[in-house]
Amino acid sequence: MEIFSQEWIALVITGLATLFLIGEVLVNMRGIFALLGIGFITVYFSVYLETNSLILMLVIYFLGIALIVIDGKVLNDGTLATIGAASMIAAVALPAPNFAAGAYAVLGVLLGTAGSLFFLKVFKRRDMWNKITLKDKLTSEAGYNSLNDEYKALLHQEAVTLNDLRPVGTIKVGNKDYSAVSNGQWIPRDTKVLITQVDGTKILVEPKNNP
Repeated sequence: MEIFSQEWIALVITGLATLFLIGEVLVNMRGIFALLGIGFITVYFSVYLETNSLILMLVIYFLGIALIVIDGKVLNDGTLATIGAASMIAAVALPAPNFAAGAYAVLGVLLGTAGSLFFLKVFKRRDMWNKITLKDKLTSEAGYNSLNDEYKALLHQEAVTLNDLRPVGTIKVGNKDYSAVSNGQWIPRDTKVLITQVDGTKILVEPKNNP
């Protein structure tokens, strides 16, 4: 068909293919987006490739998507997602008949990926992404609460100043060092102090011999 001789058509086809395939990964469209994406990417490869090469490039392209899914569902550190994106880009760039068409194809993948994020605002996202977000939130909160509990446990404990508090300095409680502040007093080094107040990670102390 004459339209496939136009270099810009590669951008349209790969863009729509990636838009729908990544969109299916992000939101639950019951396979509709997946079918549309598979259709578009199959058309792209079939125009420029023989059957054997077509299958190979399809495998590389979908392997890239699979790596993105695995990264998002299991690792969530971006490593496999980067490799997956590179696989998708290579898969559409290599079959292109010339550099311009290849550039359009790569641009289509990038625009399609970016555009698929819009689906998150329109359709219900898949449960796995909600679970990942919730897990990260809970992990963060758990770490914050753990730190808070550690500091709260210091209240009314004895400590020793490791340097002069003027009024800020460092104290040692057991085997751990903490930053502390006196109540406007200059407390010399090696003075025994009492932790009188803890506000978040702020520790207020006063000399132990105070009445």
